[in-house]
Amino acid sequence: MKFGIFYELQLPRPWQDGDELRLYQDALTQLETADRLGYDYAWVVEHHFLEEYSHSPAPESFLAAASQRTKSIRLGHGIFQLTTNHPTRVAERVAVLDLLSRGRCELGMGESASITELTPFGRDMETKREVFEEAVRAIFPMFTRVGTEHHGKYFDIPLRNVVPKPVQKPHPPLWMACSQLPTIERAGQNGFGALGFQFVSADAAHAWVHAYYNAITKRLKKLADYEINPNIALVSFFMCAKTDEEARARADGATFFQFALRYYGASQNRQRPAPGTVNMWDEYNRWKRENPEAQEQALRGGLIGSPETIRKKLRRFRTSHIDQVIMLNQAGKNTHDHICESLELFAKEVLPEFQHDPEHDAWKAGVMSGAIELEEIDTTAFTDRYGKLAVNVTPKVAANGS
Repeated sequence: MKFGIFYELQLPRPWQDGDELRLYQDALTQLETADRLGYDYAWVVEHHFLEEYSHSPAPESFLAAASQRTKSIRLGHGIFQLTTNHPTRVAERVAVLDLLSRGRCELGMGESASITELTPFGRDMETKREVFEEAVRAIFPMFTRVGTEHHGKYFDIPLRNVVPKPVQKPHPPLWMACSQLPTIERAGQNGFGALGFQFVSADAAHAWVHAYYNAITKRLKKLADYEINPNIALVSFFMCAKTDEEARARADGATFFQFALRYYGASQNRQRPAPGTVNMWDEYNRWKRENPEAQEQALRGGLIGSPETIRKKLRRFRTSHIDQVIMLNQAGKNTHDHICESLELFAKEVLPEFQHDPEHDAWKAGVMSGAIELEEIDTTAFTDRYGKLAVNVTPKVAANGS
């Protein structure tokens, strides 16, 4: 099992001068710490205009800085929005990051799920999948060919040689953002690694893994000429401390993250309120006061607890054959010191048990070769992206504006 860390670069209100500077510098220090401790991946999102929830519009710049402060950790776009970026610029930026990191770039791709992000770039919810798939077809020849051109419905690119080329041949490993079960299956069918941005139980993970690997081994249909990347990763809330009580006290950001997802997800097309009209941190604290039991329940989910508690949870996930667990502890107002302490304690007390797993490697080799045939599990009961312990939110302020 591999282990990654995940960054939305959240910054709840109230904001003060220097907060964004501190946010970025602390996150780089955390990546440096994770690299030193032997974590495998760092994933950074691309979002636009999502105040408080994500202040990360340029992951390529952040990851480039991280490449100069780390040695081994894989640096992942989680994800590059193919709907709001020109294919040529994606190919160029990915190649440059791969060069700067000496071949440690991972290319995660996605569409965006909000008109708040799509509309300013001239995109919409109805056509975003078409744009994504056309961008995929345009990008991959750019990594390997001396000259390429593309003439499609959404992009018209004359013959040019896109330089530089990436270190990894023919290209960095490919992933796709997946927030629901159908997109997990779609990622498998397209041959992409699945970045599961959802928070599911071990039982649900078992079903999702089967759905993914059945798709990639039985129903593979690539969008272009590229190397497949058979891997499924799931995100989990994370905070490791000496006791369960201490971990939960330090992990308030996990419920803020869930609250924001549910709050925005309840609006049509995930449309955000007009700038400055909603203080998400105040809304969250109001919800906490009114729902203390729901917050406590949410903190019992994910990888939040003592090393022993987290070990028990990971043993269940290991039986699901997940390839990678991506841990989210930069959320809400979780402190830099607590994040670093959590990374240190987990690496010392938990990581050694799970880092090398020859049984999983043998299982995966058997599945990919056809020697092991997975049953087609009925996934109807496992479609909730948030999990049974997640918060339930009804926004009190309607979203207005894009």
